[in-house]
Amino acid sequence: MAAFFEQLWESIFIPGPTPTLLIATNATFACLQVLLAVLLFATYSIHFLVLSALCGGLWAAINWFARELKEHQQQEEEKARRAQAAVPLASSEDSETEVEGAASTASLSNVRPVLNAVSASNEVEPVEERGELKHRIPAEAEASSQGTKSSASTEDEWEKVSDNENDKDK
Repeated sequence: MAAFFEQLWESIFIPGPTPTLLIATNATFACLQVLLAVLLFATYSIHFLVLSALCGGLWAAINWFARELKEHQQQEEEKARRAQAAVPLASSEDSETEVEGAASTASLSNVRPVLNAVSASNEVEPVEERGELKHRIPAEAEASSQGTKSSASTEDEWEKVSDNENDKDK
């Protein structure tokens, strides 16, 4: 019994449904169904009947999902085995020049689809060169010798814009 709980604890950290986890899940749902049945017969409340139906649906859904996940994992393992069998392993005696030769083009035809599917673009897009940042100097600052970068406030600029708009409206 202690070994079961130890395996159950370890199965929490393993991805996917493990047999120990499925056994514990099914045992828990079975106990819950028995408890709901006892409460239904003790109280004759329809609530326990509804809870039992919900529990049964959840139980079936969890078992269905675990089966589907197991089938998917088996299909992925089969695809991986087929992909490994399709790509011949190069021995350490091979060199790059042998790959370029005509004798190895037949083996390359098996490798190209796999490489095309896996490889990503190694090209780097060139970065646009941009000019230097230039500080805007307001007209008043150019006229006065004491103008600083922050001498013109945003309010002054908005006043200029609104004055220009008023001039256009006239």
